[in-house]
Amino acid sequence: MRTGFAANNLAIVRHIVMNLLRLNTPRKGSTKTKRMLAATSDAFRAELLEFMI
Repeated sequence: MRTGFAANNLAIVRHIVMNLLRLNTPRKGSTKTKRMLAATSDAFRAELLEFMI
């Protein structure tokens, strides 16, 4: 991850994920809570990915 464009690519993915969490307004809670929920719940992760479609 230290060479090439890997760090840049991961930063872009991280920004996309943070924007999806921020745009998810139906579920109230902090970004930290939403990140934990997305890591543990397949249903919530699917809900987040619906914004991209």
